[in-house]
Amino acid sequence: MEGELTAAEHDLAHEIETGTGGMRLDLARRLAAEALGTAFLLIAAVGSGIMASRLSTADTGLQLFENAAATAVALAGLILMFGEVSGAHFNPAVTLLDRMLGTISTRDAALYIAVQIAGGCAGTVIANVMFELPAIEVSTKTRSSSGLWIAEVIATVGLLLLIQSCVRTNRTGVLPFAVGGWIGGAYWFTASTSFANPAVTMARTLTGSFSGIAPASVPGFVAMQVIGTVIAFALVKFFYPHPRSESASA
Repeated sequence: MEGELTAAEHDLAHEIETGTGGMRLDLARRLAAEALGTAFLLIAAVGSGIMASRLSTADTGLQLFENAAATAVALAGLILMFGEVSGAHFNPAVTLLDRMLGTISTRDAALYIAVQIAGGCAGTVIANVMFELPAIEVSTKTRSSSGLWIAEVIATVGLLLLIQSCVRTNRTGVLPFAVGGWIGGAYWFTASTSFANPAVTMARTLTGSFSGIAPASVPGFVAMQVIGTVIAFALVKFFYPHPRSESASA
């Protein structure tokens, strides 16, 4: 697109500016931020789910509220913590959309997704251990129905469109709170409680708590999240066809 650097051009410009050594260090920082941020996200999501089930044993609605509130607030904090380092994706769907939009290279996107999945799994294990549960407890909670799959498409489209709308209209300052608010709300208004994140989906197979998902249910969820990403790409190109600088001047 005219006026918008391709991923390759962006990487070349950055290499010229920082040198190869600086570029490698920058990538290492970004990957570490993505891994650690996704780990913290799963610690928040799984840990608050375990705590909620222990504190509110007879009230599943209250458990969901506690889980949603803790996850939403923690996510906002994590975006503030790592947004200036890696972009605070913590989500392969966010990374995939950036690749489709040409703002990240294929190599970097693949590395981002790998460390997001690894970090998410590590975070789930840490949450289990923190609450003195087995480090790895494969979930038996089946989540497989047309309603849940539709919910994952909706949750993913909404999340990605929100992120890109903030980025492309120079409102990145509100992004942490907007994303946290969307995730917190989507816990309640989607039938699936809004996973909207392939790394989170995979990682939550490792917990036996109510926030878990059975491994057999993962392919359906991830497929719907990918479909949601493709739909979000089309909507972003339709609603925000220009890069951020052009949108702002318009």
